[in-house]
Amino acid sequence: MKIKQFAAEFFGTFWLVLGGCGSAVLAATFPDVGIGLLGVSLAFGLTVLTMAFAIGHISGCHLNPAVSIGLWAGGRFSSKDLLPYIVAQVLGGIVAGAVLYFIASGKAGFEVSAGFASNGYGEHSPGGYSLGAAFLTEVVMTLMFLLVIHGATDKRAPQGFAPIAIGLCLTLIHLISIPVTNTSVNPARSTGVALFVGGWAVQQLWLFWVAPIIGGVLGGIVYRWLGEDTARRPVEDVSASAATV
Repeated sequence: MKIKQFAAEFFGTFWLVLGGCGSAVLAATFPDVGIGLLGVSLAFGLTVLTMAFAIGHISGCHLNPAVSIGLWAGGRFSSKDLLPYIVAQVLGGIVAGAVLYFIASGKAGFEVSAGFASNGYGEHSPGGYSLGAAFLTEVVMTLMFLLVIHGATDKRAPQGFAPIAIGLCLTLIHLISIPVTNTSVNPARSTGVALFVGGWAVQQLWLFWVAPIIGGVLGGIVYRWLGEDTARRPVEDVSASAATV
């Protein structure tokens, strides 16, 4: 039943936001043993890796409106399921944000205005990067994410390893772009925490919808072209061509 697919997307996105943003809010700067940027990057990757094994066979484990739209652009996903998938993902992100807010507020001195793992640019970028730099970063990172997703889940790719490749790709994306935007590549992830911060986080939220969706569409289109090109030849021929590069 489709309702189970939507529920899987809800729980999967809930886990991504709780695990990824939770690691940033609760564990990144914990005295003496904080996990830092590397730990947060790994946490985001692990949420996708674990959920891909857990629900990939149920819903495809998109967990991200930009991924769903990118898969549609790549000819891998039906347009009729786009809206319910996106709604389930955003709701999962918001509920995770609420759970994380409740947990974090249990500590004396907690201030949601400090950021709450929200994405931002300009003065709200971790490294002070401009709007243009943030926009380009989110587009390119999401584009590459969709290339990896399409390629790793291609029926010609080694079977059973897609969750690992996708999880590691998301980890790498965070290692690159946390200093720029705190890394989104996922409108549901951005929305889930921004709503609790309010103010600047909501005002800047548009970028973390528009840029990832553009990147997702571009990634889907690029891989659709790449995949069609190689699909016309036997796998042996493709490998032989690659060996000569």
